[in-house]
Amino acid sequence: MNAENITNILVAGIGGQGVMTAAEILSEAALSLGYDVKKTEVAGMAQRGGVVTSHVRFGPVVRSPSILAGEADLLVAFEPAEALRWVNHLRPSGIAMVNSFRQAPPVVSTGLFSYPDDPVGEIHAGGKEVHAFNAGEIALKLGDRRLINTIMLGAISEQLPFETSLLEDSVLKRFAHKSEKLLELNREAFAAGREAAQAS
Repeated sequence: MNAENITNILVAGIGGQGVMTAAEILSEAALSLGYDVKKTEVAGMAQRGGVVTSHVRFGPVVRSPSILAGEADLLVAFEPAEALRWVNHLRPSGIAMVNSFRQAPPVVSTGLFSYPDDPVGEIHAGGKEVHAFNAGEIALKLGDRRLINTIMLGAISEQLPFETSLLEDSVLKRFAHKSEKLLELNREAFAAGREAAQAS
């Protein structure tokens, strides 16, 4: 958080991982507390696995939706190479929360770019605080790969300037009209994300 008491969160990943949904849930949680919230999204061929980012900013008064390089308090990366791509947006005291499950974007699979050997290691070497864990593997163990975004939200829940339970409630509200099984799965995924972050 900066001098204006604004929290800046950059969410980044690959199309289909739930980046935009995670950003919407974060925004809804902040709005419920009366914060001024601004959100912007950039999707590059999201449906085909392209790069997706969302900037979420909240505080007493937020004038711009964009997070400039060196201003993010939290980088929520759904893919390790995307974490490395966007780490320069973190402030010196910022934290990167990274899903270590690799999902190469089309620019890699088509041979335009090579995938970095050790993206998380490079972030460490750059002096940033980074917590990495395999959210993809956790989601598969729970039985649904779509749970990655709930796992990532659980992982960052203790890094936010509001109660963990508020974010969890915002997640579960999304599934209140669906089956009890899906509600319980997301509850488990949120708890698993918290546990993974603490152990990382």
